[in-house]
Amino acid sequence: MPTVDLAQTSRSDLNAQLHALSQDTNETLWEVLNPAGQHALAVGLDVPVTVEIHGHAGYYCAGMNKQATVTVHGNAGVGVGENMMSGTVRVHGDASQSAGATAHGGLLVIDGNASARCGISMKGVSIVVKGSIGPMSAFMAQSGSLVVLGDAGDALGDSIYEARLYVRGTVKSLGADCIEKEMRAEHREELRALLDAAGVDGDVSVESFKRYGSARGLYNFHVDNAAAY
Repeated sequence: MPTVDLAQTSRSDLNAQLHALSQDTNETLWEVLNPAGQHALAVGLDVPVTVEIHGHAGYYCAGMNKQATVTVHGNAGVGVGENMMSGTVRVHGDASQSAGATAHGGLLVIDGNASARCGISMKGVSIVVKGSIGPMSAFMAQSGSLVVLGDAGDALGDSIYEARLYVRGTVKSLGADCIEKEMRAEHREELRALLDAAGVDGDVSVESFKRYGSARGLYNFHVDNAAAY
C-alpha cells in the first residue's frame, strides 16, 4: 500500500505516480497524508485504484475521475469531482461550490453539506448529499440524479433539462422551468439504489422525498416565455 506524505512530496509528484499506473497494477490502495488543503489532488485518474486522502482537500479534488475511488477524510473545496466520468468520489465532510460540476458519470457522495451550484450542468453523474445544498444547485442540469437528504437553497434546478432531483427537506425556491413531479415506481427504485450505494441508513424511506424536474417549457424559445430566460 503506497503512502504519500504531502508534507514531504509535492502534489505534482503524487499525481504523476498515479497517472503512471497501469490497468493491471497491484498498487490498488493509496494513502495520502497531510494534504493541507492543496488543490487538484488525485485529478485525471483512469485506473481502478482507491485513493484515501486523510485531511482537507482544496479545489478540483478528483476532477476528471475515471474508474478510481477517491475518498476525502475531511472537507473539499470548489469543484470536487468536477467533470468525473466514472468511479466513486466521497467527501466525509462538507464540499464548497460546484461539487460534481459537468460530471458525466460515476457516483459523488458528500456526507456533509454542499455549497452553491452543486451539480451545475451535470451530464449523467449521480450525486448524493446527506446534508443540505446551496442556491442555484442543478443549474442547467442535463441528465443524472441529485439526491439531497437535507434542504435546498434558492433557484433549485434553474433551466434544468432531464436530470432528476430528489429532495427530502425544504426547497427554498425552484428555478426557471423546474417543477415538482410525480414520484413513480421507477423513481422510487432509482432513489433506493442511490441511497444504498451512498451508505444511507435503510430506515430513510424513499416516500419522504419529493421529485423535481423540468417542465420542458424552455426547450425551445417561445416569445411567451421570454421573461423566464
